[in-house]
Amino acid sequence: MKRVILKGFLPGTLLLLLGMVSAVADPLLDDADWLRTMAFAAHQTNYSGIFIYQAGGRVEMSRITHLIDRQGEHERLQGLEGPRREIIRHNDRVWMFVGDKKVKFGKRHVRRTFPALLPEQILTLKESYTVTQEEEDRVADHHAHTIRFQPKDTLRYARKMWAHSDSGLLLKAVVLDEHNKVIEQYAFSQLQIGGKIDRKWVPDSESETEEITVREHLSPLPQANVESLSSGWQVDGIPAGFKKIIEMRRTLAHRESPVVQIVFSDGLAALSVFIEQLGEVEHPRLGLSSHGAVHVYRKLIDGMYVTVVGELPPRSVLQVAESVRYAGMPYE
Repeated sequence: MKRVILKGFLPGTLLLLLGMVSAVADPLLDDADWLRTMAFAAHQTNYSGIFIYQAGGRVEMSRITHLIDRQGEHERLQGLEGPRREIIRHNDRVWMFVGDKKVKFGKRHVRRTFPALLPEQILTLKESYTVTQEEEDRVADHHAHTIRFQPKDTLRYARKMWAHSDSGLLLKAVVLDEHNKVIEQYAFSQLQIGGKIDRKWVPDSESETEEITVREHLSPLPQANVESLSSGWQVDGIPAGFKKIIEMRRTLAHRESPVVQIVFSDGLAALSVFIEQLGEVEHPRLGLSSHGAVHVYRKLIDGMYVTVVGELPPRSVLQVAESVRYAGMPYE
């Protein structure tokens, strides 16, 4: 498999990881190195395939194409069912197509999506999970090593991942409840790694990206108007191993006043706390709702509408929600 290395585009330490793993490599020799290879493979490998997302009764099929070259990283994500849904990314530039709506253009919203689910800071995972190698398997006709992330407490879900034994590219990922039942799954059903992959949608240069923006009359995506701050809100019930990623005030759609958002992560699971004025919420709902591995709990605190969204068991989301309090200056 031919792999393109982007000197000057990705940190130099990352460039050493790919190429260290071959078809006969044994990740058991150093699981930390293998996890790092998995983490960066989604960004450093050329691939194209169809993957299926399943959670509860919901099933979605998407096609993803990923290419790297001297211009950087290019990704195309297409929904294969219903109205047109397509996202094209060139480094941090994003083009979005939704049905017959006008194409929009904006900056990348940073978040991890399949198959790029692992964090760059791999060693932090071992604070909260026991990482073990399991059976070898095949996914989408590719040989795979499997790794299980077993939580060290009952406040988060177990996860299991299947990675291509050569490149480290994630082929399948599942979230498991306390009974080892799958509650959410991503998996490739078809996948080409390397070789000749269609790149007609990839601009030849940065200047061509700008030309496309002008020629297609691309309008800007709405900006979130994010402002980092210390809001004065305290969250005491965060499970051990979760660290605050950012605390910010941002403007959301259909809101006149900004919303406070505090984001936490343990490296695999994400957790967000939103605090906003009750009067800004058109149809406020209270209590617990769920979708797959994501649970949402909404409550009122001193006239504020608090929403906790977490990839955690319901009891953990409830624990976090019950611990939210205001400890600073009066909210403005």
